[in-house]
Amino acid sequence: MIRHLASGFLAVFFAASASANPAPDCRLSRYQDGTPLNIAGFKGKVTYVDFWASWCGPCLQSFPFMAETYKEFKPKGFELIAVNLDEEREGADAFLAKQHADFTIASDPAGDCPRQYDVQAMPSSFLIDRKGNIRHVHLGFREKDKAEIRAQIEALLSEP
Repeated sequence: MIRHLASGFLAVFFAASASANPAPDCRLSRYQDGTPLNIAGFKGKVTYVDFWASWCGPCLQSFPFMAETYKEFKPKGFELIAVNLDEEREGADAFLAKQHADFTIASDPAGDCPRQYDVQAMPSSFLIDRKGNIRHVHLGFREKDKAEIRAQIEALLSEP
C-alpha cells in the first residue's frame, strides 16, 4: 500500500514539474544604456533569469558562477539575464565594478518584473526552456547548488 502511494506521489510530482509554466514577459531596461529589453526576446534559447541586488551577499557569490556558466554554455544557445533590483544605481554600479559580467545586465528599479515572477528570495533564479516555459526555480545561492544548476542547463540545452 505504501509503495503504491509513493509511486502515485512520484508520478504526480514529475507530471507537475514537467507541466508548462509560461515565463512572464516583463519589460526591463538594459543596465548599460537603458534600451528596452523583453524576456520574450530570448525565446528559442535556454535562458537563466537571475534577480539580484547589490546588498545581497549570496548575489555576490553567484556572479562568478554565472559568468563561467554563461561563457561555457553561450555557444550552445544559452542566455543569461541578471536583473538588478536596486532602487539607487550607485550600489549596483559599485557591485558591478567588482564583477566580470559578459552576460546581459538589466534593471527594474520599480520592481514590476519580480512581482510578475513572484520573487521570494535574493537571489532568485528562473531557468526557462527554449519554448519560454519556466522549468526550474532556485531561491538563494549556495555553493552546493552549482552542480544541480549546470545539470539542469545541460538537460534543457539537449532538448529540441
